[in-house]
Amino acid sequence: MVSSSFIGGLASRAIFLMSSHVNFADQAVYASNSVNAIQTLQTWYNKGTGLWDSTGWWNSANCLTILADFAVLKPQQAASLDIPNIIQNTYEQAQKTTVQATKKLSFNGLPISSYVRVSKRSTIGKRGFDNFLNDYYDDEGWWALAMIRSFDIGVFGIGDQEYLEAAVEIFEDMKKGNSSCGGIYWSKVTPYTNAIANELYLSVAASLANRIPAQKNYYLDIAKNQWTWFKNSGLINQNNLINDGLTDACKNNAGNTWTYNQGVILGGLVELYKATGDASYITQAVTIATAAIAAKSKDGVLYEGCEPDCGSDGAQFKGIFMRNLMYLQQVAPRDTFKNFILTNADAIWANNRDASGKLGPTWNGPFSEASAGTQSSALDVLVGAVAVA
Repeated sequence: MVSSSFIGGLASRAIFLMSSHVNFADQAVYASNSVNAIQTLQTWYNKGTGLWDSTGWWNSANCLTILADFAVLKPQQAASLDIPNIIQNTYEQAQKTTVQATKKLSFNGLPISSYVRVSKRSTIGKRGFDNFLNDYYDDEGWWALAMIRSFDIGVFGIGDQEYLEAAVEIFEDMKKGNSSCGGIYWSKVTPYTNAIANELYLSVAASLANRIPAQKNYYLDIAKNQWTWFKNSGLINQNNLINDGLTDACKNNAGNTWTYNQGVILGGLVELYKATGDASYITQAVTIATAAIAAKSKDGVLYEGCEPDCGSDGAQFKGIFMRNLMYLQQVAPRDTFKNFILTNADAIWANNRDASGKLGPTWNGPFSEASAGTQSSALDVLVGAVAVA
C-alpha cells in the first residue's frame, strides 16, 4: 500500500508543476518548432532502407510514429513535409532490411541493441525478419504501433489499410510469445518476462479493438485479460511505478523504472478506456503518470538518470513516456500533465538544441551528441505541446 506521506509528496509536486510556469507559447510556436525539428530528423532518413541512420531498428519505428502523430494533428503541414510519402516509403522499404538484431541487458538493466548486416543473398528466415517480425516481441510491438498510427492518418488515403493489416500480422506473432509467468516473453530466444513487451502487447490489442469493429470483441478480450494479468503480476510496485520485469519465480525483479515502462502502459489504458468507456482505466493511468512525473523529474524536466549517455536504446525512452502522456492528456485533461509537457518542450528548445537544430539527450541541457533517436524522442515532446497547448 502507498503511504500517505508519499501521496502527499506527489500532491505537493503536482501543485508546484501547475503553478511554476505559466508563460507558455501558443500552439503555432510549438507547431513551428516541430516542423523545424522534423526537417532536422529527416537529415538522418535513408530513403533506400526506409529507416533512420544513426539509430536502431526499433527506434526507427518510433521515428515513424512521431511523424504520424504530427500528421494526425497537423495534416496540411505534414503534407508539406511529405510525411505521407515518407510513411509509405518506410512501409515498403523497411521490411526489406538486411539487418539482424540482437539484444542484451547491461549491468543496470539497460537494454542494448546491436545490429549485424547480413548478405542480401540470405533468406528472410536466416536474417530473422519477415514483414516487421524478428526475434524480439518488443521490437514487433513498436512497429505495430507505428503502423496503427500511420493508419490513423487516413485522410491522405495512401496505403492506410495495408498499414492496419501489417499491425494485425505483427500482433498475431506477438500472441505466440506465451510466458510461463503469464503475458508474453520479451523475445523468442530469451525467456524473460519484462514490462515493455507486455505493455506493448496490451496497447496493440486495445488499439486494434478500436480500429477493427468487426473483430472488436476478439482484440478487446485479449486486451482486458492482458491488463488484468499485468496489474496483478507484481510489475507495478508499491510506489505505483513499473519495474523492468519479473524473475524466473515470477516476482518483481526490482529492476530500473525506465521512463518508457511508465509510458506505454498509459497509451494502452487510454485505448482500453476508449473501447469500453470504463473510467477505472483512466484512474489507473493517472496514478501511474503522476507517480512517474514525481519520481523521474529533475528541475521539472523528465530525467532518465543516465544522461547524456543512455545508449541508443535509452535515448528513446523519455519521448515514449511523453508521447503516451499526451495521449492521456487528450482524453483526461489535467493541468499538471499539460504544464509538464509544455515545460519540457520549452526546456528542450531553450537548452538542448545546437546551431543546426539537432536535439540531444539531456532535455534541460547542456546539449550533447544527437542522433535520430534523441531527435525523435525530443520531438515527442514538441508534438505533445502542439496537442495540448
